[in-house]
Amino acid sequence: MRAVSSRCFSFASVNMKSRRSWSVTASDLARNTFNPIRTVVESMKLTPNPEKPMIALSIGDPTIFGNLCPSEEIVEAVVESVRSMKYNGYAPSTGYEEARNVVASYVSVPGATVEAKDIILCSGCSCALDLCISVLANPGQNILVPRPGFPLYRTLAEGLGIRTKFYDLKPENGWEVDLEQLEAQIDDQTAAIVLNNPSNPCGSVYSRSHLNAILQVAARNFVPIIADEIYDYFVFPGHEFHPLASLTNEVPILTCGGLTKRYLIPGWRMGWIVVHDRNEALSSEVRKGLQSLSQRIIGSSTILQGALSRILTQTPPEFFQSTIAQVYASDNARLAHQLLSGLPGMRPIMPSGAMYMMVGVDMTNFPEFENDLQFVERMVTEESVFCLPGRCFDYPNYFRIVLTVPELQLREACHRISQFCTAHYVAPLTLGKEEPLSNGHIHHELHNGIVTVIEP
Repeated sequence: MRAVSSRCFSFASVNMKSRRSWSVTASDLARNTFNPIRTVVESMKLTPNPEKPMIALSIGDPTIFGNLCPSEEIVEAVVESVRSMKYNGYAPSTGYEEARNVVASYVSVPGATVEAKDIILCSGCSCALDLCISVLANPGQNILVPRPGFPLYRTLAEGLGIRTKFYDLKPENGWEVDLEQLEAQIDDQTAAIVLNNPSNPCGSVYSRSHLNAILQVAARNFVPIIADEIYDYFVFPGHEFHPLASLTNEVPILTCGGLTKRYLIPGWRMGWIVVHDRNEALSSEVRKGLQSLSQRIIGSSTILQGALSRILTQTPPEFFQSTIAQVYASDNARLAHQLLSGLPGMRPIMPSGAMYMMVGVDMTNFPEFENDLQFVERMVTEESVFCLPGRCFDYPNYFRIVLTVPELQLREACHRISQFCTAHYVAPLTLGKEEPLSNGHIHHELHNGIVTVIEP
């Protein structure tokens, strides 16, 4: 034993002595983690026009402009939680049972009732997504994510060495899933399908029949679903939100939700995971794994847990109706769609819910720009309007606008976008008469009185 100890000590000593200077490196996790939005935006050259105040249609925070605020009941619930002095300490990592009971009651619907044991409280919905991806997938496996889609899915997965594979959404069909492609992307290393409904960035809300078709793909291939439903019930008139788990007894679903968007309190960081597994397809390791992973951050805000009961049961329906009215029924979504639909080269797609609209750009009509990134950069430079380019969502030749901007600012932004498009639009060639110019070039008469000279 002494000889072994001596050799071990000698080996350790040599290793320590081999360090002759400071060289502290980042972990693989840190090196492999990136946020596509940050990466794209930080690479852009954004210099607003000093003569025009900046209007940011890029920020997915409904509170940023001050026109959308939480209700008085929500505020008072937190004040009471603080004053009670009951929620200043640590809670169980998955949350107080009382708070989990309240969430279970709130999310339970016919066909998908759950109990406190099925709820894990998290620090916002992003934390919930992180735990779900981490508990289902190992390095080298893959998850399927929508394109266009919320880029955080890639951020969370790829940092852990989990691959992301895309399935496309069809703009011509209201951003429905390309079901054939979705199924073709599944292989023996696919750990989960991520489904976002209602959608960021598309604003789509899927019908019951389309959700059932997605579930059939998952069932045929025995792949669980991570349902990102943070915009649940944030839908516009004429549309209906269907919780995915209410439509299946077979496919196991981890639903991620929270207070962030619908209650207009994203910075308060209260989210949750709901485990739906009526067919007991998930092994006991998954539930244990979620509990273990939740211990990495020692749970969500206890102050918010203390306020959950009042927030979820006493917030008046009028509060939600008022938010929808501002984002859609009164003005913004319909207004932006109307104003942008009339612009040459623009193809806005009317959303059905959430807070966003995707706008297609026919880049062939804007030949001075190589891509949507340059298009958006120049729009900032000339008009001080900033939209997120489609490549932030792995979907080029589009840009995303938020619809939570006050009406006057949205009108002004759309007016500036109109000026920009008018200034840079080049119409397609007509089949009109070709006439030689004196220098031997040929010109074509174009729409809107624009003439393009083409080399022979």
